[in-house]
Amino acid sequence: MADAAPAPAAQTPLKKGSLVRVNKAAYSGSLESHASDALPGYLAEGPGEILAIKGDYAQLRWRRPVPDVWLRLDQLEALLV
Repeated sequence: MADAAPAPAAQTPLKKGSLVRVNKAAYSGSLESHASDALPGYLAEGPGEILAIKGDYAQLRWRRPVPDVWLRLDQLEALLV
């Protein structure tokens, strides 16, 4: 019997209140990336806080004087602080 492929590392489930940052690789080329000139540095640095989740999208608030944004959950990664 062949060895099974190793299971991918479990990702921390994202929920309301989670601290996150944008995964540059997942964001680049997406519909959301085309709506902006360039990825602002604070999105990739984090932390952003998830305020709400609706379907595949999360509303994010950053610790800066910028508007809240909605991004797909698969474009986010949890920050371990």
